[in-house]
Amino acid sequence: MPHVKAAQAGRQGPAKRHLAEHFAAGEIKTDMSKKEWKLGLPIGQGGFGCMYLADTNSSKPAGSDAPCVEKVEPSDNGPLLTELKFYQRAAKPEQIQKWIRTHKLKYLGVPKYWGSGLHDKNGKSYRFMIIDRFGSDLQKIYEANAKRFSQKAVLQLSLRILDVLEYIHEHEYVHGDIKASNLLLSYKNPDQVYLVDYGLAYRYCPEGVHREYKDSKRRHDGTTEFTSIDTHNGVAPSRHGEIAKYMEAVKLLDYTEKRLYQKFRDILLQGPKAVGSKDDSKLDLGIVENGSLKAKAVAKKRKKAPNLVLKDII
Repeated sequence: MPHVKAAQAGRQGPAKRHLAEHFAAGEIKTDMSKKEWKLGLPIGQGGFGCMYLADTNSSKPAGSDAPCVEKVEPSDNGPLLTELKFYQRAAKPEQIQKWIRTHKLKYLGVPKYWGSGLHDKNGKSYRFMIIDRFGSDLQKIYEANAKRFSQKAVLQLSLRILDVLEYIHEHEYVHGDIKASNLLLSYKNPDQVYLVDYGLAYRYCPEGVHREYKDSKRRHDGTTEFTSIDTHNGVAPSRHGEIAKYMEAVKLLDYTEKRLYQKFRDILLQGPKAVGSKDDSKLDLGIVENGSLKAKAVAKKRKKAPNLVLKDII
């Protein structure tokens, strides 16, 4: 059918995004506040950008102990710009420290934003962003541990991630892509876990005004096997949908629509008690100090804790 072929030929898919070219170790970039950053070696590459070790500019190279990373991509790409907007609005160090202090937390698993800017090279413009450096992700650790975590570790991870969700939701955002590979351990403290990659973050309530929930353009956003039913139905990301998705993935709790963060904490805190433990902030995930993996024998099967649900404490 010629007219069908002609119609199909006229359709165009989404514009192909360009990859960033590689930058040499030692290259200097200046952010918007005029602070200089020195690049180290590349440590990863995502769908549209690259990641490098980074440190403040000095006479020393940005070596293997560099405290930060730089994410860089062509300036006309979208994911890093979306992520950058989140960090600029909600992840400045002083914002995070204030939240930790007022909520009496030991830490908050949101990466700190240290700077960003544009950089020209070979006639092309690149956007870059500086954030904290991290260690291994939970997906790798999970697989290295024969796909088993202790019940205590799962409950503690849930508590720390709930802290993150409360923070980003209070700052008008939902993450949109929660999964084990986006949960990274601190490079210096393996007992701390951070939620990273805000390229699909959605500002659901700009200036206190809720956006329309229905948004067919965002249908199936995120990683398919972890995407919420709401998202598959074309509903824009929301706070209650994000918590429901996370709790379903953890498979510890039933869920109601009430956004009661402290109620969820109370439920989760019952778990360690049920297995004769407590939330001591010590994660037993079989890792070493810099966030890399080490061999670990599979733990013996432990007594299963009761299936706690929200109605148990309301």
